[in-house]
Amino acid sequence: MDNLFLVANRSKFRFQTASGVITAEDLWDLPLSDPRKANLDDIAKDLNKQLKEANQEQSFVKPAAAKTNEIQAKFDLVLFVIKTKMEERDAAKALADKQANKQKIMALIDKKKDEALAGKSAEELQALLSAM
Repeated sequence: MDNLFLVANRSKFRFQTASGVITAEDLWDLPLSDPRKANLDDIAKDLNKQLKEANQEQSFVKPAAAKTNEIQAKFDLVLFVIKTKMEERDAAKALADKQANKQKIMALIDKKKDEALAGKSAEELQALLSAM
């Protein structure tokens, strides 16, 4: 994958979006999907469409055109960014879920401690207070 980023950088890949032209590094700042602004899903769909159109005209005897190779490299790069961002999103959600569950458990522990304390007699509570 490092080679793909090298190719993108050296070739100065640019991507057409509804908001204008962006660079390869700008892909990381885009949302996965958003109907109101430029997003990775729309870019991938557009590149996929371009690939299909280019492959319809492609000869099976002559080598692939440089333009087709560039479109494929751009498409692969966008797919890599999408995959990475989805993995990061899923990991962040799992971590947030784990932290929320931990907070619930801690709250229940505190509640149980309060219940245990409330179940003590006045003499036991007075003894605990005096011990402090």
